[in-house]
Amino acid sequence: QVQLVESGGGLVQAGGSLRLSCVASAITFQFNNMAWYRQAPGNERELVATITSDGATTYVDSVKGRFTISRDNARKTMYLQMNSLKPEDTAVYYCNSRNGHYAWGQGTQVSVSS
Repeated sequence: QVQLVESGGGLVQAGGSLRLSCVASAITFQFNNMAWYRQAPGNERELVATITSDGATTYVDSVKGRFTISRDNARKTMYLQMNSLKPEDTAVYYCNSRNGHYAWGQGTQVSVSS
């Protein structure tokens, strides 16, 4: 059974940084195009960043230049380095395949105070 476990969230002041991690089990992680998503209260889940199996990345405009997605295939782990955080980045962050194929994990809460 596929399991995705997110961690690394927390409460930070605006301008601060956090590094999120996503550990995957029971999938051939290295062959999957992966992504980070986020969902703020009252909003739909939003795609934040993607990374292909060979490391090509894309970002939603609102995080370009501030967030960096990366992966370690040997550890079946994906990361999201978030710098210069803004209050509007507050959300629950989730990882999944690029097409949202797997069951969603519990996510990790990121809260940014002004």
